[in-house]
Amino acid sequence: LFLAVCAVGIGGTFQYGYNVSIINAPTQHIHKFLNETWTSRYHKELNPDLLTFLWSVIASIFSLGGLCGALIGGSMAIWLGRSGALLMNNFIAILASILMGISFPTGLFELLIAGRFLIGINSGIGICVQPLYIGEIAPKHLRGGLAMGTSIFLTGGILTGQIIGLRELLGGEKYWPLLLSSSCFPAFAQLLFLPWFPESPRYLLIDRGDELSCAKALKRFHGSSEYQREMEDIQQECFALDGEKPKKPWQLFTDRGVRWQLITVIVMTMGQQLSGINAIYFYATYIFEEAGILAEKIPYVTLGTGVCECLTALSCGLLIDYVGRRYLIIGGYLLMTLWCTVLTFSLTYQDVYSWVPYVSMTSIFAFILSFGLGPGGITNTLTAELFVQSSRPAAYTIGGTASWISFFTIGMLFPFIVNGLKQYCFLVFLLECFFVAAFLFLIIPETKNKSFLEIKKEFHKLNFGRNA
Repeated sequence: LFLAVCAVGIGGTFQYGYNVSIINAPTQHIHKFLNETWTSRYHKELNPDLLTFLWSVIASIFSLGGLCGALIGGSMAIWLGRSGALLMNNFIAILASILMGISFPTGLFELLIAGRFLIGINSGIGICVQPLYIGEIAPKHLRGGLAMGTSIFLTGGILTGQIIGLRELLGGEKYWPLLLSSSCFPAFAQLLFLPWFPESPRYLLIDRGDELSCAKALKRFHGSSEYQREMEDIQQECFALDGEKPKKPWQLFTDRGVRWQLITVIVMTMGQQLSGINAIYFYATYIFEEAGILAEKIPYVTLGTGVCECLTALSCGLLIDYVGRRYLIIGGYLLMTLWCTVLTFSLTYQDVYSWVPYVSMTSIFAFILSFGLGPGGITNTLTAELFVQSSRPAAYTIGGTASWISFFTIGMLFPFIVNGLKQYCFLVFLLECFFVAAFLFLIIPETKNKSFLEIKKEFHKLNFGRNA
């Protein structure tokens, strides 16, 4: 089970974190490349406004690709199987790496845009299908911890990208094309390791009706002596679904039986992206400078935020099956509300007292810890748990779409929010975190150690009224 999580993670959410992270290091080198390419092609200098526009396209086309990937990820998981979709997804990453790698020697910045779009599609599919596979192979008493592999590999991708992007490694001017094309290595690793592991047992029995292959897969994952209990659980769900085919995303919107599960997933995924985590990273450099850290040392201090995220994902993985999902996600949002309040005050009085920048620094790390322990880790786990087999791929498509639209929206609006509100932008995020925490407190039950059918029954009264 552990090795299967590693095999799906390296080419799944690791790619998302890695490709979000590595684009920051070569910003100035890509600007120079765009200027030189434009001058040699059109014999005139590139307009600064057009340069900003081209750079924005290169940076943000990734989220547009991610949205496309999320829209097709659920369907791929149904057609090709969970592991089949992940394996096919790696060829998109390899093609993207080739395009980004040859953009500099060929002098075609258009290839860089195409490569970023394709790697976005790869990330969108991976972040949709990976938690689907992990959620379906895990026994219910380990489901939370194993599902945290999604967040652990995502944060591991961010940290790896920060390290590889240092100027001593591939962040220098000579090597930035290699840095952008290095995402082919996780793809090759997954193509090498994932075929050793069986397909999702739930997919094999419920979607394919292949009981023999399901039993073989369960024996591989749970051992010959323990697999029978999981087999019975899958058979019960199969019987309850009574041959129901996998649903399309639009069918979930008209299905009263999943109404509140769907609303919960949309609120959680949008809340995760709009929580202020992007604002924290934006302000990090400014706060580190105010604390007296030298500009050339800041990239190394920023590594601390990556390490912090990794450690919280690991901690959440250890706690989730003991503390429960409900306490962690609601507590995470409430703590983020607190740290947004502290940051608003500390940034307002940054110049008044010499010790205040250190309060801001502490708040940044505390906010990241709270995010990792709560929404950063639990959101994908709950998305898998709130739905039965026929609805789960469509739910991930809807959740992924909401997440990528929110990611794109905050990327577009965030500079205007910061310029308009300055440090008071954290009041917006404070309100958002508080309202999401209140919604989850009122709606979600604890899902720890419960089967998918038991969780469905928990929502029955909400979906059909108290007298149902």
